[in-house]
Amino acid sequence: MRKRSFSAINLFGLTTGMTCTILILLWVRNELNYNKSHHNYEQIYQVMAHRDFNNHKFTDANMVWPLAGAIENEIPQVRNAVVSTHHQDVNLRYGEEPFRISGLVTSPNFFDVFTVNFIKRSHPDPINDPNSIVLTQSTATAIFGDEDPLDQVLSLGPQRQVKVTGVIADLPSNSTIQFDCIRSFDYSSDYVKENMEEWSNSSWVVVIETIPGADMKLVDQQINQIKYRHDPGDREISTYFSFPMAKWRLYSDFNEGVNTGGMIEYVRLFSIVAVIILVIACVNFMNLSTARSEKRAREVGIRKTLGSLRKQLVLQFFTESVILAFLSFGISLIAIYLLLPSFNLLVDKQLSLDLTEPVFWLGALAIVIFTGVLAGSYPALFLSSFNPVKVLKGTFVSGKKTVRPRQALIVFQFSISILLISATLVVYQQIGMIKGRNIGYDPNNLITITGSEDTQSNFEGIKQELLQTSLIHSVTRTMSPMTDIWWRNRAPEWEGKPEDTNMLFTAMTADVDFTETMGIKLLEGKDFTGTPADSAYVLLNKAAVEEMNLPNPVGMKLYYRDQDEYTVHGVTDNVVQDSPFKPVEPMIIFFNPGNSPYISLRLRDRTQPAEALPAIEKIFKKYNPGQVFKFQFVNQKFEEKFIREKLVSKLSNWFAVLAVTICCIGLAGLAAFTIEKRSLEISMRRILGASLHQILALISREFLKLVCLALIIAVPFSWWFMSRWLENYQFRVDISIWIYAVVGLATLMLTLAVVSANTLKAALGNPMKSLRSE
Repeated sequence: MRKRSFSAINLFGLTTGMTCTILILLWVRNELNYNKSHHNYEQIYQVMAHRDFNNHKFTDANMVWPLAGAIENEIPQVRNAVVSTHHQDVNLRYGEEPFRISGLVTSPNFFDVFTVNFIKRSHPDPINDPNSIVLTQSTATAIFGDEDPLDQVLSLGPQRQVKVTGVIADLPSNSTIQFDCIRSFDYSSDYVKENMEEWSNSSWVVVIETIPGADMKLVDQQINQIKYRHDPGDREISTYFSFPMAKWRLYSDFNEGVNTGGMIEYVRLFSIVAVIILVIACVNFMNLSTARSEKRAREVGIRKTLGSLRKQLVLQFFTESVILAFLSFGISLIAIYLLLPSFNLLVDKQLSLDLTEPVFWLGALAIVIFTGVLAGSYPALFLSSFNPVKVLKGTFVSGKKTVRPRQALIVFQFSISILLISATLVVYQQIGMIKGRNIGYDPNNLITITGSEDTQSNFEGIKQELLQTSLIHSVTRTMSPMTDIWWRNRAPEWEGKPEDTNMLFTAMTADVDFTETMGIKLLEGKDFTGTPADSAYVLLNKAAVEEMNLPNPVGMKLYYRDQDEYTVHGVTDNVVQDSPFKPVEPMIIFFNPGNSPYISLRLRDRTQPAEALPAIEKIFKKYNPGQVFKFQFVNQKFEEKFIREKLVSKLSNWFAVLAVTICCIGLAGLAAFTIEKRSLEISMRRILGASLHQILALISREFLKLVCLALIIAVPFSWWFMSRWLENYQFRVDISIWIYAVVGLATLMLTLAVVSANTLKAALGNPMKSLRSE
């Protein structure tokens, strides 16, 4: 209380460091606990494959349907094998009210593998009947309100009804498995029976549960044997493996058939950053405490003279720092509750601070003790070492031994700050470079609408009415959205194709006006516009033509399965559908209006979406009255491909700001103490005619030297670290020296501003007051 400014600076610095650290650790804990809500977490694996097409390797999660049943029946170490669809939209209707939700269709043993909490159910095996459906609690509430959802009947499509046989608690947000509803396959349908015998069409998800302690190398070997026995041609292309649930979230990235990590890199990175920010706050405490050493030297001298042992003094100073750490922790709890909603928006999570958890208090106690001991370690050891005789005689003078450690701590603080700022700028540059890449189509003013059976059968009427509104420029339909790849296929046969050519194509189906609506540049030939509905035409992209080495592709014949013949109608520019960070793959687009349920429409220039959407919805409701109108702006969907990079950018930005703020607070406090100690010198210089500019230069020089040294140390580390990070991307920026020039100049100007602000008061004051006090 007697040194309010000193205490306030330390409290603010430690509180900021603790608040930042706890928020990051909440995020880290959420990531590390992904999927642990499933009881059999350590025995659950997804069957995946590394596929090699002409030395182009990729990792595929799509499996053939019958593989699951064969694994469960033939591999003793596998307890259960589940086959399911990928997530798909489900159109339900309760009475006259339509609902569109996300769901899975799966084999009945799904709940034997994955852990869910049933709130109520009408049957021990609620999805054994294909006409049954299980809803999550939030979905049931949205549909039925306060009514009991159990045994209620919902319409699924125009002619099918399903009964609600179970309601489960909403799955944790940090679970990879997410759905609004779940149903079982109808094993009596011809479609299911056909796919149960299909060993080459990989479109399904297969998950297995093993017995505890299973030999996964042997399991993988047996899975490959099963697949090759039923599909011998796959032996040269695919290698199957079991990917553990423990890695689904944190180690989800593959490159050329090698697991390259994933979110774990950012978990590690931000864990380190959390500790570093806390350490920077502790460094402030050390610096300010040792800067005040002369103020407390006499206290130490008297205590030692009266019989205090050094260990008692060390304990005293440690106790002071721990008390400050506890006070900071209390303030940081308030700050966390205030900041947590904004932080959740920043990281797109639902994090919470549960003060009833013993684990939280153990972790909090560890952080407080760590902070208090680290912050107080150097001051305690330094202050307790004073010689009482010299101190009481007045001959104690702090020299280089006290100054150099403080200088080293300042250099450390600013080195970290410079590293964080430069890293943030490199991330911004990388995202900007990828966003500026030519993606081959125009996502602006482009809207995709999920279709249904009604929109398919009434498409021509919908299209004509949309064009008559004068708000729509063009309309088409495709098998999948432009921002996703849902289908990969082997390369077709063609005359002159080299033997042993093994290529993989991405594929989709489309209708007329495809290139015009999507804004795709046609390099050769024609679009599908004007062709009869039964035409066997395809478009190839530029990458496919180059891979196939075709000098004149337009008009040539392509063949699939020896009987399907297609004619190349045109060649398009390369279109980025998958990751914008990877090269475009060869692509083939089939003219197939009947298998293209996603409707895309382009607004006319200067048309406002707020004006167009009501008119569009009215037309769709006319032809599709039983379904929810669901649309997606393609440019917004494309932006979602940068979620991870944007998260890194945002967090790095905030961490850099916090680190610089803490550094500046400490620098301001240290400058104030330095000026106070040199007040007599400043007054004498003023009386002898020194200008304000000279006084500022005198005080600022030593701090600017330290920042320059920090810059020299930080630049090589930053360049090495960010070069390693950029290696994750095939398209990447070159790190420019101008980044470090800008960061260095900005840091020097900031240091000069902070020090000058503290120096001006002393330099502009009456020098006689200082001389009288001396």
